[in-house]
Amino acid sequence: MMQEILQFDTELFLKIHRGLSNGFFDWLMPLLRNRFFWSPLYLFIVIFCIRQYKKTGLYIIGGILLTFAMGDMISAKLIKPNVGRLRPCNEIRLKEEIIPRVNCGSGKSFPSSHATNHFGIAVFLIGVFYRKWKAILPIGLLWAAAISFAQVYVGVHYPIDVFCGMLLGIAIGLFTNFVYQKIKPLS
Repeated sequence: MMQEILQFDTELFLKIHRGLSNGFFDWLMPLLRNRFFWSPLYLFIVIFCIRQYKKTGLYIIGGILLTFAMGDMISAKLIKPNVGRLRPCNEIRLKEEIIPRVNCGSGKSFPSSHATNHFGIAVFLIGVFYRKWKAILPIGLLWAAAISFAQVYVGVHYPIDVFCGMLLGIAIGLFTNFVYQKIKPLS
C-alpha cells in the first residue's frame, strides 16, 4: 500500500514539475517560495497590527511568531529528521527528470516546512481577522496554497510533503489562534 502511495506521489510530482512547465511559472514560482519576496508583506502586517491594534497588535505579532516557531520546530526539527525522506531534486532515480529551477538544498522533504509555516500563519490570521474582514479567508488560503504549490513546481517537495505540511500548519494555526483568543487583551 505504501509503495503505491509513493508511486502516485512521484507521478503527481512529475505531472506538476514537468507537465505544467512554462516560462511564466519558471519565473513566478521561484519568487513565490522566496522568503525575501514576502518581506514587504510581513513588514506591512507588523506595522498594521501595531498601528491599528496597539497592545493587541503585539499579541497578534506574538501569535504569528509562535505559529512560525512551532511550525518550524515540529516540521524541520522533529518530523523531517525522523522520516528522512529525500527531496525529489536529490533523488538519484529522478535525476534525469528534474528541471533545476532553484537550489535544491540538502534538507529533508517530509513535511514541507514552507507549507506548514504558511498555512499555520494563514489560519492564525484568518482566526484573528475573519469577523472584521471576511476576505482574509480566501486570500490567506490562496497565499499559503500558492507558496506550497511552488515548492512542488520548483522540485524541492513532493505533493504529499506539501499536503501533510498543510494539515500540520492548519492544526498549529488553530492551536495558536485558540491560545491567542484566551490571552489577548480586551480591545
